[in-house]
Amino acid sequence: MLYSLLTNFVDTFSFLNVFKYLTVRTGLAVFTSMFVVFLIGTPFINFFSARQILDPIREDGPSDHIIKKIGTPTMGGVLILLGLFSGILLWGDLSSYLIWFLIFIVGGFGLLGAYDDYRKIKYKNSSGVSFRFKLTTQILIAITGIVFLTYFSDHSELEYLYFPFFKNLIINLGWFFIPFAVFIIVGSSNAVNLTDGLDGLATVPVILVASCFAFISYVTGNIVFSEYLQIPYIKGIGEVSVFCGSIIGACIGFLWFNAPPAKIFMGDTGSLALGGSLGAVGIITKHEIVLAITGGLFVLEAISVIIQVGSYKLTGKRVFKMAPIHHHFEKKGWPESTVVVRFWIISIILAMIGLATLKFR
Repeated sequence: MLYSLLTNFVDTFSFLNVFKYLTVRTGLAVFTSMFVVFLIGTPFINFFSARQILDPIREDGPSDHIIKKIGTPTMGGVLILLGLFSGILLWGDLSSYLIWFLIFIVGGFGLLGAYDDYRKIKYKNSSGVSFRFKLTTQILIAITGIVFLTYFSDHSELEYLYFPFFKNLIINLGWFFIPFAVFIIVGSSNAVNLTDGLDGLATVPVILVASCFAFISYVTGNIVFSEYLQIPYIKGIGEVSVFCGSIIGACIGFLWFNAPPAKIFMGDTGSLALGGSLGAVGIITKHEIVLAITGGLFVLEAISVIIQVGSYKLTGKRVFKMAPIHHHFEKKGWPESTVVVRFWIISIILAMIGLATLKFR
């Protein structure tokens, strides 16, 4: 919006050319999103607290966890989305179908998460909508977005799956691309949702993954850098770095209020939207496997739940004291802050490994 307005006056004011640089607009998106969240964060939290928009805590969780978190407002994802949309709508190129695809995914999953949070608040329990309803809606949103993407896409690499560490290991997914892409988006959304169980636990890894993909989308959209790194060049994909910058800024601003002890939780509104958007970014940049590496913490959390449920149904025994796995370590006596910081460290290491795959091929 603002980007388009400013570029209209480039011929008159040549200094406005600076806004054509992706790096400048990405930086402005980070700052704008962060500033918006900082600006409205405190009144937003006060408003939600006054109206008892509080998070229903799991009754089967660690006892200390339950006591500390009672009375904390939820639906902080609304705050994140306001910041994110401010950054992308002001500084993104709204003529790009890729940007609108990402806006659709983050908005659709955000609305689903908001409805889930609303039911939890209304009925004062942690169940929300049924798993079947949530999963079905996620799949429908993802399919709609992918169909839109394939219709408007003008690059042939969309249906290819590239493997890191290998120069020429490529699989043409064909029509299987659609279910594969849906799986990535829905899986990523639910994985971030499962990780969001402790103060700041999901926020920092999201920032790290978004930072990695801001860089990946920039080099993928630059013909010189992509040839040097021997990764597929995708015309126009650099615009995704502005979207990633908006995620980074919004999450940094939110972390100010979500850091232990949290003044507000992002809820499903934030976790489903952020997870879905990261999955969508991984697909259009053609770095789905790198997404699984950089977001390995989210994968670990999701796998721990799958193992726990599968083990209990098959043998009647639990592998972990509690799932997702961050609660397992709480049950073992780790302080919440210790779990959070150690998981952040794991996420930093995985992010560095993911970026290293760009060079080692």
